[in-house]
Amino acid sequence: MAAVIVLAAGGGTRMKSATSKLLHRVAGRPMLSWAVAAARGLDPENLVVVVGHKRDQVEAHLHEDAPDVRTAVQAEQKGTGHAVACGLDGLGELDGEVVVTYGDVPMLTGDTLRDLVAAHREQGNLVTVLTADLPDPTGYGRILRDGEKVTGIVEHKDASEDQLAITEINSGIYVFDSAALSQGVAQLSNDNAQGEYYLTDVVTMAATGTVSAPGHRGVGAWRTDDLWQTEGVNDRVQLARMNREVNRRIVETWMRAGVTIVDPDTTWIQPDVDIEQDVQIEPGTFLNGATTIRSNSIVGPDCTITDSEIGHDVVITRSEVTLTDIADGARVGPWANLRPGTMLGPQATVGAFTETKNAQTGRGTAIKRLSYAGDVQLGDEVTVSAGTVFANNDGVAKQTSTVGDGVFLSSSTTVVAPVKIESGSFIPAGSVIDAESASAQDPDDTSDASSDNPTSEADL
Repeated sequence: MAAVIVLAAGGGTRMKSATSKLLHRVAGRPMLSWAVAAARGLDPENLVVVVGHKRDQVEAHLHEDAPDVRTAVQAEQKGTGHAVACGLDGLGELDGEVVVTYGDVPMLTGDTLRDLVAAHREQGNLVTVLTADLPDPTGYGRILRDGEKVTGIVEHKDASEDQLAITEINSGIYVFDSAALSQGVAQLSNDNAQGEYYLTDVVTMAATGTVSAPGHRGVGAWRTDDLWQTEGVNDRVQLARMNREVNRRIVETWMRAGVTIVDPDTTWIQPDVDIEQDVQIEPGTFLNGATTIRSNSIVGPDCTITDSEIGHDVVITRSEVTLTDIADGARVGPWANLRPGTMLGPQATVGAFTETKNAQTGRGTAIKRLSYAGDVQLGDEVTVSAGTVFANNDGVAKQTSTVGDGVFLSSSTTVVAPVKIESGSFIPAGSVIDAESASAQDPDDTSDASSDNPTSEADL
């Protein structure tokens, strides 16, 4: 495969956005990322993205997401033929096929492109077009045929009434013999209703013999039954439709793999999520990024989990979890916020209206409701009662605290970092613990706490 050219220079004005249309997301990924991933499936010698409108945004995204991809600039949008000419410029003499795709067709897959290329090679075509039959082909170019032979493509704006009745559409995705493409692009004219250089005119040249290449002839078509793979996104209505369809397929795939999803219509799962069998996902749940959920866990309702590792037999209810590791048997929520750096040990608990950040707990540790645990390491079987705050900011920098095994922090305690609380300590309700008071605490002396601050499990 000599090259894949991804056309990504269009204005995207119908999106009505300060952000490039191609950077709007489908299932959490920018549309252009989907297009580049499909192109990579062909393992091309050259992968070129043609940029133009909001070029700086698109190039910055590619620099982060696909730094090996080459960019070519179409400074003025003069049509698809002109865009391909810009993409070819600088590639030199190519030997083999050139595939042309679009940056706003996110459901196109590498498998479909491989099938298209295979058909092109098998048929010995100069050009092979990816087509589909649409019930409403409005806006699409129509495939003109003489029997099985493709004789040309007419754009919707230039089509006659008879041609507008054709339902087989041009997806805009092609495989070209590189020599025929170079010849055709050099001969393009903008003598049409739009005053643009149409890539479809190169297809007509191949059909009529105006361009040629040894061992290849004519124009063929490979038709896909998956109409979504030919559908582009031009506005936010289409973007929402595309997101729903991609999510529907992801959700159904997981259900068929043994995951219970109580309400597929309100569950959103991004493509890099991994879920084991016998997980149950309740309504209103969003699973994002590189999240992994192990077997027999229950997530939801109303949870957002992002880039997190969830162990076996975990229960998370009405909570937000980001860049967090949760070990087997832990319980989270409702209404907890686990921020980056949180690591919950086995059978740990984070209660209602509790927030954690860069907090690590041992086995069986419980951070009760209405608490904040930031920049703290908690040992095994620690109890952090309701209303406890780890004050981790001294006004200049974040500080850390360490709490040993078996410590009991009674309700409404404030721990002022940096602090180390020894294993077995009992902290009475309403205490303010700083480095000095922590060093004076006798882990075995709980007489004052028992007489002045009676605390029962019901108070926690």
